[in-house]
Amino acid sequence: MRSLPPFPDLRAFLGWLEGQGDIATIAAPVSLRHEMTAVQLAALRRGGPALRFTGHDGPAMPVVANLFGTPARVAAGLGLLPEQVPEFGAFLAALRSPAPVEGMRDALARWPMLRAALSARPKVLRHGPVQESELPGLDALPVQTPWPEDAGPLITWPVVITRPQGSAPGDLAHYNLGVYRAQVLAPDRLILRWLAHRGGAAHHRTWARAGEPMPVAIALGADPATLLAAALPLPETVSELGFSGVLRGARTELVPARTVPLMVPARAEAVIEGWVHPGETAPEGPFGDHTGYYNAMEPFPVLRVSVLTCRRDPLYLTTVTGRPPDEPSVIGEVFNDLALPVIRAQIPEVRDLWLPPAACSYRMAVVKIDKRYPGQARRVMMALWGMLPQFSYTKLVIVVDGEIDIRNWDDIAWALATRMDPARDVMLLDRTPMDYLDFASPLEGLAGKLGIDATTKIGTETARDWGREMHLDPTHQARAEALLAGIGR
Repeated sequence: MRSLPPFPDLRAFLGWLEGQGDIATIAAPVSLRHEMTAVQLAALRRGGPALRFTGHDGPAMPVVANLFGTPARVAAGLGLLPEQVPEFGAFLAALRSPAPVEGMRDALARWPMLRAALSARPKVLRHGPVQESELPGLDALPVQTPWPEDAGPLITWPVVITRPQGSAPGDLAHYNLGVYRAQVLAPDRLILRWLAHRGGAAHHRTWARAGEPMPVAIALGADPATLLAAALPLPETVSELGFSGVLRGARTELVPARTVPLMVPARAEAVIEGWVHPGETAPEGPFGDHTGYYNAMEPFPVLRVSVLTCRRDPLYLTTVTGRPPDEPSVIGEVFNDLALPVIRAQIPEVRDLWLPPAACSYRMAVVKIDKRYPGQARRVMMALWGMLPQFSYTKLVIVVDGEIDIRNWDDIAWALATRMDPARDVMLLDRTPMDYLDFASPLEGLAGKLGIDATTKIGTETARDWGREMHLDPTHQARAEALLAGIGR
């Protein structure tokens, strides 16, 4: 299904982008404090290329930014053309819940699925490029301070690798990969900001209950498949390490870490190894977040760094999080299309779903359904809120009929204005889980949900005859287009 070759590391992907003319080098002086943020966002908002900064004012290491600043580059990171993303999403949905095989012909037809499953098994090496050299400390990394009121330097594209207490280092199915921002405190210490519902925090609780220090590794500059697998909202039972092999089309190569009992990506640009000790926290933040606001200062676990290994002549990968559009919101656009087949497998009447990037990618959802019975729109709302932990943070769901273009705000506004009664068609929930970064919520971690049924009302949903929509004869519309084309208008 892949149109592009596997990218075993970040360098291979950058080489491919260079061949496409989709990466630019900025050799002019650029400050890591705030100025690099402005350059990244300006490039992203004009659909510009990935960037390689070589003239920045930090430690002598090239900085790569805006890597996934366009949907086309996100798709390329998956090895796909943009138009192949929905098909790949359907393939992943089938891989997750395969139908029974019916005969030898059916089995042979599913060979790509079998090959993908085999690709999901990581390959452990004795040595890897990521351990070719070492850096003396975190101050050897060109870490950005993105926003003017940020508390300090912030590592923004770390792939944090953890496992639960009681598991073995080789038990890769229990590993968690997550992208959690990391504030640099000192050359040998940083703060890991993982929220309570994330996999890293769940693992941390198992080590804390046992009263033992927790081993942690942080991959910097991983390959595109590992980066995207770590960012995907996967079910808790799905291993990001294995899933990255499916995305890559080749097995994930790992190597034993040097100072902690973990396996780490063998071809990352650098790996930070260290330990989180029970009860050791530090105030993290404030930092600019994806909502467009600075988050509050809060205590989070401290990582004591034991070693920082790297490749020869390493690259440093960074990004910026802020009010959309930003790089996470662009990635979210592609993940929307990738996740739709999985959503449809669980909620079959869903025809399409749009998470508007401007609404911080997940705070709002517009859902198109095939409506067949009264109350169906409300059932879809509740099913969506309960499907994945990330959807529990979606505070507004609008459900519309099949002919509405859910990516057109004019169509959505028309459906709301003509098919929704505020007293009848609004479902309001109270004290439900919410991202505590939502400052509109009255309590941290608890807020309301709003569901709006903007579908045509049928059966017992209304006591009135529904109006008939107006439509022109298609032949008259075609005639009108032809006449206007003839006068150049």
